Amino acid sequence: MENKNFDSCVSFFLQNGAFMGRFVRLDKVLSQILKNHNYPLNVSNAVAEVTTLAALSASMLKFDGLFTLQLQGNGPVSLLVADVTKDGKIRASAKFDEQKLNQAKTLRKTEDIVEETPHLIGGGYMALTVDELNGTTPYQGIVDLKGKNLSEIALRYFQNSEQIDTYLKLFIKKTENNDESFLSAGIILQKMPLKGGKNADFDEERINIAWEDAGAFINSLKPDEVFDDTLSAEQILHRLFHSSNLQISAQRDFKFGCRCSKEKLKNTLCSFDQKDLEDMFDEKGCIEAVCNFCGQKYTFTRHELKLKEKYLQ
Repeated sequence: MENKNFDSCVSFFLQNGAFMGRFVRLDKVLSQILKNHNYPLNVSNAVAEVTTLAALSASMLKFDGLFTLQLQGNGPVSLLVADVTKDGKIRASAKFDEQKLNQAKTLRKTEDIVEETPHLIGGGYMALTVDELNGTTPYQGIVDLKGKNLSEIALRYFQNSEQIDTYLKLFIKKTENNDESFLSAGIILQKMPLKGGKNADFDEERINIAWEDAGAFINSLKPDEVFDDTLSAEQILHRLFHSSNLQISAQRDFKFGCRCSKEKLKNTLCSFDQKDLEDMFDEKGCIEAVCNFCGQKYTFTRHELKLKEKYLQ
């Protein structure tokens, strides 16, 4: 049954607009992402966490194209990527070496433990990219992967790259005895630049005290509360911030959506050197390509790819 209190982002403000926040909870979106893959538990958990951070980060921005969050490293999981369109369509995937993953578990004695995402990805970087898809140069911010968990890495990005005071907390819950059923949530709060003039509502000392209080409220949020499907996002936010002049401004729904198509994959294949392309054909004279995000399979013949005659002999 569809959970109407999940797969959405609620925007809110505190202290007369001094702080801007977003609260995200995901359910069906994650199920649709993970059912297309047969990821080990640790990888599914990391994909769920990265998807949640991508949804939160994208919701803080104004863009007309595509937001992408990517972690790339030298660990057993070499790539985690999630992207979000302006209309709330999300997809995500991972690349990993199962042998290295198992070896790392044995070495660290973590066979029965869900490890933090940075432990899986190893040394590398996290990139946040906004592409307006209009021919302009995409904006990209990058931070290294130093941190105990994904939240610490993201907080370093916001503090160092964007110089914005930020609170961030992520939650992941595996719901059943399989690796495809997860709930996730996240809350982010950022301090906005103080307004000028003599507006008493933006007294710097009072705002700094209120900022510390807001952080304490966020840290008090527990998994049992955030994953209570009988509570709406508005109810949870009211419990946290009812004394902070809470203003809820909007709700944005998310859904799974892949942008792959046979035409896009065909164009990609046609960009390969034709000698290399010929090596990709199977015994039936076809190339089978599979989308890394949704698992959709596409089959191409030599005729479709319009190979030159010398390679058809």
